[in-house]
Amino acid sequence: MAATKPRTVRCPACGGKSVYAPSNPYRPFCSERCKNMDLGAWASESFRVPDDSPPDDLPFGDPKEQ
Repeated sequence: MAATKPRTVRCPACGGKSVYAPSNPYRPFCSERCKNMDLGAWASESFRVPDDSPPDDLPFGDPKEQ
């Protein structure tokens, strides 16, 4: 049985090659540094889902109708 080449994917943090296998404890990231950068971005709330609702201090609807 021939050995298969490990699957490589693009690292979400730096865009470099990352081995996607159990031998890489940081997968899908290429390194501990990239994994920690991503974690830091989540912790600092840099990743956000867009929200179309107005801020709490603004009234809903068209201000001309109020």
